[in-house]
Amino acid sequence: MSSRLAARIGRLTLKNPVIAASAEHLIEADGIRAAIEAGAGAVVVKSTNENPAGKEQLRRAEYVALDAQWNRVPWDAGAPPEVSLASRSGMSPLGFEAWLAQNVAMDRLARQHDCLLVASLVMADLDASLSLARQVEAAGLRALEFNIGTPYASQAAKGAVTTELQPSRVGELVAAMRGAVSLPIWVKITGQSERVPELAEAAFAAGADAVVMAGRLLGLVPDLESMEPMLGTSLGIGGYWNLPLTCHWLALTRSRLGADASLIGINGARDGHDVARMLLAGAGAVGIASPVMLRGPGVLRQALEQLDAYLAAKGLTVAELIGRAADARRSYADMPPLDENWRHYVTAGTEETNP
Repeated sequence: MSSRLAARIGRLTLKNPVIAASAEHLIEADGIRAAIEAGAGAVVVKSTNENPAGKEQLRRAEYVALDAQWNRVPWDAGAPPEVSLASRSGMSPLGFEAWLAQNVAMDRLARQHDCLLVASLVMADLDASLSLARQVEAAGLRALEFNIGTPYASQAAKGAVTTELQPSRVGELVAAMRGAVSLPIWVKITGQSERVPELAEAAFAAGADAVVMAGRLLGLVPDLESMEPMLGTSLGIGGYWNLPLTCHWLALTRSRLGADASLIGINGARDGHDVARMLLAGAGAVGIASPVMLRGPGVLRQALEQLDAYLAAKGLTVAELIGRAADARRSYADMPPLDENWRHYVTAGTEETNP
C-alpha cells in the first residue's frame, strides 16, 4: 500500500488508518492472524477483564443480522449492505494469563507486518483494571484500549462492565490508568450520551492518547411473529445507519478540542468510502468490527484498497483528508435563506401510496 495511507494516532504512527476493532472474531489466534495479514494498520483484540461474569456473559451471547424491514437474514457475506447487527456479547473466554500470552505471540506477528496489536480491557473494578494494565505493559504490548463505554452495563450482571456517562468520572478513571502505565492509552467512550465531546475532553485532560468514539447503542427490536423482543432482551445494535451519528460526534469533538486531538471513529463504517467519511469528519483512524465478523477479514483488505484509490483520485493523503468536512461544518443560522424551499419536499395531492 502507498505512503499516502500513513496515519498518526497520538504518539503512534500506523501504516494505514483501518483498524480491526475488537469483537468475537478476534478471540482466537487464527482470527487475529487473519486481520493482521489482511493489512490492518492496527488490531484491537477481544476485550477481557477480571470479572468471571463477563466470560459467563459470552456463554449467553446471541447474534442476529436484520434487513431494512427488521427481518432476520443469514449471518454471512450474502447479507444485504444495509444490514443491522444486534447482539448480546461478552468478554474473551480465555483466562487472563492465556489471553496475555496469546496477545504477546500475536504481537510478534503483528510487528512483522508493521501492524499495531492493541490489548483491550473493559473496566469492571478500577483497581483490578490497573493491575491488569500493568501486566499488559510489563509483557511488552505496545498500546492499550481502556473501554469504559460498553453498551451493556445496565443489562449485564452487576459490576461485569461499565458505561461511564459523567465527564468527571471519566477523568478520574483515565487519570488513574495514566498513573498506572506509560504505554499509549486509547479510551473508548459511550455513544449513549448527549455529552460525548465532554467525555472525550475529560479523557484527554486526564492523559488519554486517543479517544475511540463511540460505543454501540442499546436498542430493542420487537419480533412481529412472537411479539417478544428479538433475542429476548435489549441488544447492542449497529449498522450503516450509525455512520452519521459517529461523524456528528467526531465533528463536534474536533470543533471543541481542536485538530490535535486524536480521535478514532467506530460504528457505521463498512468499507473504504465509509472510512474516508469518518476521516473527513475528524477521525485519525477508523475501526471496523461487525462487517468483518459478518463477512470475513477480506473486508479490511477491500476497505484499504478502496480508501487508497479514493485518496489517489483526490491527490490527497490521509493526513490531508482528516477533518475537512468537520471544519467546513456550519450552524443552521449560518445557512442562506432559500425562500420556501420546503415546498419542494412535500408530496402534493391525496395519492395512495403502496404499503
